[in-house]
Amino acid sequence: MRSLHSDTGYVLYRLGLRAGQLFNATLQESGLRLRHYALMRYLSTVPGALQRELSVHLGYDPSAIVSLVDDLERQDLAVRQPDPSDRRNRVVVLTEAGSAFLRDSDAAARRVTDELLDPLEQQERRTLHHLLLRIAAPKPGAPDGGR
Repeated sequence: MRSLHSDTGYVLYRLGLRAGQLFNATLQESGLRLRHYALMRYLSTVPGALQRELSVHLGYDPSAIVSLVDDLERQDLAVRQPDPSDRRNRVVVLTEAGSAFLRDSDAAARRVTDELLDPLEQQERRTLHHLLLRIAAPKPGAPDGGR
């Protein structure tokens, strides 16, 4: 019978847990978690996003997005604003304080990544990143956007 660690899916799951634990530990003082950070990092790449778009792009349940955005609004890190193209909708936008938080947390994020990938050489890290991006790429026609 195969060992548990011979299952690549399980190894990826364990790595994800470890990454989340390390990252959450670095964010602990701010009261945020990795999910908040991921949402903010995504918002930093777009001028604003509908909550349902955030759910699709991040792969989070829509109800979780509402709670995460509420948390970020309480800390003035993001805000809901009227959608310029349809005033009935609200878009979530990163605030200047949110952008500053991301800038300030970049070094901590790199330390977490360095700790996780410490056993790998630089070229191996680039290769792993490239392979993970290929695996995580959306699949055409998938109902959930392939995530």
